[in-house]
Amino acid sequence: MDSPQYRPLYSQVYEALVRRIADGEWQPGQALPSEQALAMQLGVSQGTVRKALDALALDKVIDRRQGKGTYVAELTQERSLFRFFRLTRPDGQRAVPTSGDESIKRRHARSSEAKALELPEGVDVFEIIRTRFVDERPVAIERIILPEAYFPGLDQHSPLPNALYALYQREYRINIVSANEKLRADVARRDDVKRLSVELGAPLLQVERVALAVDGRRVEWRLSRCDTSTLSYDVTFT
Repeated sequence: MDSPQYRPLYSQVYEALVRRIADGEWQPGQALPSEQALAMQLGVSQGTVRKALDALALDKVIDRRQGKGTYVAELTQERSLFRFFRLTRPDGQRAVPTSGDESIKRRHARSSEAKALELPEGVDVFEIIRTRFVDERPVAIERIILPEAYFPGLDQHSPLPNALYALYQREYRINIVSANEKLRADVARRDDVKRLSVELGAPLLQVERVALAVDGRRVEWRLSRCDTSTLSYDVTFT
């Protein structure tokens, strides 16, 4: 029987490659060495490297391009929006959001925020609040909490780009590869009425998300309150 500490060799290679990507050895969009070269560097078989790369590709950390090689995945604005913004029209077509009414400030983390991001209480964070629009209609309010230590000078990038994850990768070498979400039904409150142009007590969908970087750090906590009266929240499992 395997001991609790046992990890398959390909898993160790996976983690070694993740560390090198997180440390910036290979930039977004940059080609990785060949499987043979990586195998020689790491002292493992080419088959082990291939299995680790397969897992990295499945986790969207790298892109494999037929006949061209393997590249660190690059989060363009479009790719980030379509991967992480899940509101769709009734016909299933992805809704492309825009942003407005944006504010960003630095403050101390609240207890619940620090817990969600696995940070000490009271550390400095950035709080972003913005409204998301589809076809010029307000459909969601986002409150985003980011550790200041991970994103120094973020407030200097205001106004922020529509797709934040591309900014995280480009400016801070933070690659978002996964997100844990909790969904629940709620009703509109006074701030929702003002920003979303809905009636007090109207049904809303609340989405709480914790985004994880390639190295496993929790780097973003996001609370979205969505008017889904004309849209659906669409998730595809693969």
